[in-house]
Amino acid sequence: MTDPSTTPPAYFVPSGNGRYRATEATGGAWNPTEQHIAPTLGLLVHALEQAGYARGLTLSRLSYDIYGVVPIAEVEITTQVLRPGRTIELSEATLSHAGRTVAVLRAWALAASDTADLETSKLPAMPAPETMQLWNPQHSWPGGFIATLPDSRHRQLGPGRAQAWARTSVDLVQGQQVSALASYIGLVDVSNGVAAAMDPRQVAYPNVDSTVSLFRHPRGEWIGLDVTQSAGAGGVGLTQTVLHDEHGPLGTLTQTLTIRRIKG
Repeated sequence: MTDPSTTPPAYFVPSGNGRYRATEATGGAWNPTEQHIAPTLGLLVHALEQAGYARGLTLSRLSYDIYGVVPIAEVEITTQVLRPGRTIELSEATLSHAGRTVAVLRAWALAASDTADLETSKLPAMPAPETMQLWNPQHSWPGGFIATLPDSRHRQLGPGRAQAWARTSVDLVQGQQVSALASYIGLVDVSNGVAAAMDPRQVAYPNVDSTVSLFRHPRGEWIGLDVTQSAGAGGVGLTQTVLHDEHGPLGTLTQTLTIRRIKG
């Protein structure tokens, strides 16, 4: 799906009662007939926000467990508060398909306060998007979701080390107001395909989880990814990413990988 005129306007279309229909724009990179998990991560944040959780608080840690693959079809989301509170709150959103759990988000929300005088980070800023080379991730990765990121930028820093910028014109949810945070989180999973420590034509290395830790929320349409990817000798890998927007670093992403050789 490379023709912008045929790209769906949104990754998900609401069906009512916590149900959402995935569009072809969610097509996966490992299997184009399955959903890429990236939009799902953003959709789960959106569901928590729609449910009214964490009002007056700031979502700061988003921990996802990915149970398995999901076809490009209708999914259902349920939400609950696990630990209510006025200064900290832990909530959960579960996405399922045909009665099977696909992904679970547990989110910590913390009390917001004015700490502008304490603001600091020693994490280095990334080069601005316009200074980096245009990158077409479809050269390495198939699928409808990757095709919605035509304006990506990339800089390879060595084996398993790279930086990238990405943005999309596709809405996360059709016809609903979506926060900047949910839209941003809907792109973070592309980190796993940025640094290319392994050749995806020979080795599959999907992530079974994603943990996002934020010290501020994103602003603007760009997501910046400063990625380090490692592989162990026993079939397990790790992708670690410093998350950015055009204003600088804002948090980290960690993904645990299951590494499997692709049989010819």
